[in-house]
Amino acid sequence: MELITLAIDFIIHIDRYLETFVATYGAWVYALLFLIIFVETGVVVMPFLPGDSLLFVVGAMCGVGLMNYPVAVGLLFVAAVLGDQSNYLMGRYFGPKVFQWENSRFFNKNAFDKAHNFYERYGGITIILARFAPFLRTFAPFVAGVSDMNRSKFTWYNLLGGALWVGGIVTAGFLFGNIPVVKANLEKIIWAMILIPGLVVIYGAWKAGRAEKTAPRA
Repeated sequence: MELITLAIDFIIHIDRYLETFVATYGAWVYALLFLIIFVETGVVVMPFLPGDSLLFVVGAMCGVGLMNYPVAVGLLFVAAVLGDQSNYLMGRYFGPKVFQWENSRFFNKNAFDKAHNFYERYGGITIILARFAPFLRTFAPFVAGVSDMNRSKFTWYNLLGGALWVGGIVTAGFLFGNIPVVKANLEKIIWAMILIPGLVVIYGAWKAGRAEKTAPRA
């Protein structure tokens, strides 16, 4: 319970923690940020790290000269792309190992075919939009790997999604993060960045579930 409380406090007050780390360790902050973004996007069991809010705060710190904007954007873009690529490769490797394909009672060929077809058809936009949704951005590349999405197609959308996510949110923090009204309400903004995308994903899943239930059966 104490660890959970500490984790929540870190996410909500990430600006204070990050500023303290910069003051104490200087340039080592870039290594820490690289690790956080890589682990959140690249390790399927670590979906709770503060990706969006972290990028926004990094941008705000760049705006006041505590960090270097081009260096931060470049490094975090690389971390995000490598993280998703790693997650995708783990999905491609462990998917067949877990299911043992047709020889396993856990493998559902119909479900696999549906997932594969979905990612071949809509995987690109899924990979891009998932970047902006906590939890979903951690699982989407792994599922893309499990469902055997085309590798070159995944890589292209991974690069595009990483650029939009890192570049967009860091730049937003750089431009708006130090406006007095934003600074005064940063905690609320962080909560919004966490909750709103999550609610959108839940609503989308609920709507899709209802549509599937009401669809006429062949």
